[in-house]
Amino acid sequence: MTDDVTAAETASGTETEQTPSTPLSERIEAILLIIDEPIGLVALAAAVGSPVPAVRQSLETLVDDYDGRGQGPRRGFELREVGGGWRLYVREDHDDLIAEFVGGQAPARLSQAALETLAVIAYKQPVTRSQVASIRAVNVDSVVRTLLARGLITELFADSETGAINYGTTEALLQHLGINSLDELPPISPLLDDGADGFDEGTIR
Repeated sequence: MTDDVTAAETASGTETEQTPSTPLSERIEAILLIIDEPIGLVALAAAVGSPVPAVRQSLETLVDDYDGRGQGPRRGFELREVGGGWRLYVREDHDDLIAEFVGGQAPARLSQAALETLAVIAYKQPVTRSQVASIRAVNVDSVVRTLLARGLITELFADSETGAINYGTTEALLQHLGINSLDELPPISPLLDDGADGFDEGTIR
């Protein structure tokens, strides 16, 4: 009888939800806390091992909870759907607070990896994290987080098809470099062996 029910569910396209020991909402939150880019509904459902409808309902419940429409108060962060994916964001109300906090951190020298990643973003922007990783041939997740925290780069927009975030540099970087615009950056060609390695034609010269 059990085999018949399972076969019927499979034939009708109904997924059988896994039953891990932790609640679905907790598993979703765990994933949302560690991602750098919005995650699609299907990918999130696969990550937490639950059907898409259940994950969608849980996301809607979390949105209400964070916005103070549940039993608790409104949180300092919010859950938003951007570019076909979901991600946690600090509320705009706290932008000044975050900027002051980040700006007040003890300055520290950027690592060589951070400098190289920053250079790629400066010359290639707008550019996605995966494109930067492809150029540098290494994972750049932690470096991008560092540059974001320092206020040297920012999220420009999310790709409408993939949801991938495109990054660019900020006014703070221009101030640190002592220039007024990206047009004042030195030509990249003399710094490369063949004048084009890793960069497309038409980038800033």
